[in-house]
Amino acid sequence: MCVRCVALSLLAAFTVAGCAHDQDLFNADGAIFGGAPAVVAQAPAPIENGYPQPIAAPIVTVAEHSTTGEPANPPMLPPGPQAVADSDGPYLLDSGDRLRVFVYGQPNLSRIYTVDHGGMITVPLIGAVKARGLSTFDLEGVIRRRLGAEYVRNPQVTVDVQQNRPFFILGEVRNSGQYPYVSGMTVQTAIAIAGGYTERASDRTFRITRRVNGYVEQVEAPSDYVVKPGDTIFVYERFL
Repeated sequence: MCVRCVALSLLAAFTVAGCAHDQDLFNADGAIFGGAPAVVAQAPAPIENGYPQPIAAPIVTVAEHSTTGEPANPPMLPPGPQAVADSDGPYLLDSGDRLRVFVYGQPNLSRIYTVDHGGMITVPLIGAVKARGLSTFDLEGVIRRRLGAEYVRNPQVTVDVQQNRPFFILGEVRNSGQYPYVSGMTVQTAIAIAGGYTERASDRTFRITRRVNGYVEQVEAPSDYVVKPGDTIFVYERFL
């Protein structure tokens, strides 16, 4: 009877030891035995306005056939201000142009000016300023220098064309006269604005009169010729 009791006691001891060993293995590597995965430390989220913000990977849209991973639609910059450009250089001011002159911190000087028949604008404090033949950039410099010489310390001046000078159309059109300039217009566009041809009009060539650097030039042009501000278009009569 004593021998049997001793045997049972030894068996119980071995069973308890085995269970303890299994528990140690489980605690050593819970991932292997189905326990919770180990926690990986992460950098704290950035704090903005006193509150932590979520960290998110940047989202990139890849072109359908891209092999470089570049965005399919790169960000577009806002367009800059539009102005009528001369193929031979910057737009030069002349009579009839309406200009917006802004002088920072000087509301009495910031206003709309129209270039008069003499090619001048009249600015308070400094008087008449020649605009004809100048670009807006050049005119900014003239106004800045004259204001800064006596009246305003380090003036900041901006000049923009608010409205281009009109064009003129004469000859065999239904409503000859002066019309507001439309950017990109052609001779044919101008004729349409003037009501179209008369019954006697020729649609072959047209005379364009233009002032360039103070000189008057005339050219014979087709109907798809691009018109510029201040141009005078003459539509010939058709000879039978």
